[in-house]
Order: sequence, then C-alpha cells, then structure tokens
Amino acid sequence: MSMMADMMKSMPTAEMSGMQMPMMQDCIEACSAAAMAATMCADADGGEGMGRCASMCMSTADVATTMMRMMMRPAGYDRGVMTSMMTACMTMGEACAAECMMHAEMSEHCRICASACTAMVEACRTAMSSMQTA
Repeated sequence: MSMMADMMKSMPTAEMSGMQMPMMQDCIEACSAAAMAATMCADADGGEGMGRCASMCMSTADVATTMMRMMMRPAGYDRGVMTSMMTACMTMGEACAAECMMHAEMSEHCRICASACTAMVEACRTAMSSMQTA
C-alpha cells in the first residue's frame, strides 16, 4: 500500500469527501506524473528553441500541481469548485498533449510529456465521474 493510500485512510473526512478514494489517488498520481513530465519537458524545450511548447508545459505543470494539491485536501471539498478545476486541468492537459505531439517524432521528452498529459486527462475524467454531491 502506498503512503498516499495510508494518508487518505487516516483522514477524518476520507469517507465524506464526495469522491471515491481510489479514483482520487489515481488522479493525484497522474497529476503528479504530468507535472513532473511537463516541468522537465519545458526545461528541455527551452534549450531547443521551442518557446510555445515550453510555455504550454509550464502552465500544465502549474495546473496539474494545483489540482493535485486540491485533491489532497478532501476536508475542503466542494463539488462545483472541484469540477471546474478538473475541467481546467483536462483542458490544459489536452492542449499540452496536442502541442507536444507535434514534436514527438523528433523529441522523446515531448512524446513522454504528451503521454503523461493524456493519462492525467483520463484520470481526471474518471475521477469526475466518481464525484458525488457533497
């Protein structure tokens, strides 16, 4: 069992968060992976003169990190806010994946970032479908 799963079980509001905890954990992990991939891709892009891609990656890393941090605070869960943030996270992830896919054949870091962003979008979509009115 992961440390995150142990922490989620220990949270006093874990059952009342409005989301199924396994879906929340998957989404948190996907957001973390996308944030790391996008940060590293942005750094590499900067050295390769791909300014737009670097900017998209930096924005994606910021949104993914914010989404992850919100999900780690289930006591403050608000369905409307969480839905809006997940929608923004999915939109940014889709845009970043599309941008990185344009460079994926020549740039392995872009291919990896696009894959991580796509996985984050799917994890957010799954988590959204598991949300309950809180």
